[in-house]
Amino acid sequence: MGIGGISMWQLLILLLIVVLVFGTKRLRNIGTDLGSAVKGFRKGIEDEPDDGEPEKISAEESTSTEAGTSKEKVKASSPPDTDV
Repeated sequence: MGIGGISMWQLLILLLIVVLVFGTKRLRNIGTDLGSAVKGFRKGIEDEPDDGEPEKISAEESTSTEAGTSKEKVKASSPPDTDV
């Protein structure tokens, strides 16, 4: 018995076909690249801060930011002076 109803002989034949198609050198390179990608992913997950909360903006900063954007909108929406 093999894995999921596949016999050991079928697995060996499949492995032989894969080696013949890709070659041992290419399979080794694929394995190395996959391993380094997994290692980099794990390192990235470990380095990420675990705060879980986005940055908080104080009330003063949010009102000054809102006031600045509303003034910019008024300036942009006013028509240009055409009296020359």
